[in-house]
Amino acid sequence: MHEILTDYPLDDCNSFGFSARSRLAVLVRSEEDLRSALTDPRLKHLPRRLIGGGSNIVLSSDFDGVTLLMRIAGRRLVQENSDHWLVEAAAGEIWHDFVRWTLAEGYPGLENLALIPGTVGASPVQNIGAYGIELADRFDTLRAFDTETGSFVAFGREDCAFAYRDSVFKHHPGRYVVTSVRFRLPRPWQPVLTYPDIAATFNAAAAVRPEAVFDEVVAVRGRKLPDPAVIGNAGSFFQNPIVPATLHDALKADYPKLGGYLQPDGRIKLSAAWLVEQSGFKGVRLGHVGVYDKHALILVNHGGGSAAEITALAGEIKAGVRAKFGVQLVEEPVFV
Repeated sequence: MHEILTDYPLDDCNSFGFSARSRLAVLVRSEEDLRSALTDPRLKHLPRRLIGGGSNIVLSSDFDGVTLLMRIAGRRLVQENSDHWLVEAAAGEIWHDFVRWTLAEGYPGLENLALIPGTVGASPVQNIGAYGIELADRFDTLRAFDTETGSFVAFGREDCAFAYRDSVFKHHPGRYVVTSVRFRLPRPWQPVLTYPDIAATFNAAAAVRPEAVFDEVVAVRGRKLPDPAVIGNAGSFFQNPIVPATLHDALKADYPKLGGYLQPDGRIKLSAAWLVEQSGFKGVRLGHVGVYDKHALILVNHGGGSAAEITALAGEIKAGVRAKFGVQLVEEPVFV
């Protein structure tokens, strides 16, 4: 049975480190905790929200409701055959720890997604991705609680409607609470070395081990991205915009160094970091917050910052990029 905590501090529950409190909180350590908390008559009429690792949120203020803190743990091999490993992790597992565990157990395939902050439960919501792989590429099924029907449901890949940093769960906020996710990891394993930052380390003629890819991804991300335990941040703050090919070609004529990745529908994905840096925002500081001086896509809390300051800085960046390039940036973190 769940325990209700009062006046709960959320400073350690969001990677920006913003100070905020929740009137009530429940540590969800099992599916039964979740079900009982969501049907508890003492909580039923209060506003509620779910926080996992807090790595993709901006806490705007104290919350006069109940915060469910996802803490369900567990990971296991479900099935193994000649063409895949099927592994499962509970929603409260730390994503990077889970990736490291899969390699230690001999189930490679997620190494390109190493060091992405957050929990397993949040990974399909955002359809996390890095260095040539999206979660959708390795996804099998997930289990979630439907707060409208009061029952647990299963989602297959098509049900999730995955797209770039998007899924069906983003379009029905609050309805579904993910409790576990299964991943289908193909075998024999093949390295994904499509990104120059990663491929440059490896000799094309030599055998590549999954642990080496994992180590290189961790090293590259470590050089570029600040540790939230040291400098508060929510990782990449803006999505890479996807624009019509005509706009990309026009911008390329004016800015020859503009890159781009062709999408299946013919549009071009641009680097939000490049756009922000070329607009003059890299290293800029506004009050207690700023743009990280080593990566223009990371907004940071230097200490004592607030959601209001982050919102103001993000607004200035979006306006600056729009004025210079005619491209509209969209935030990745959720403002709550």
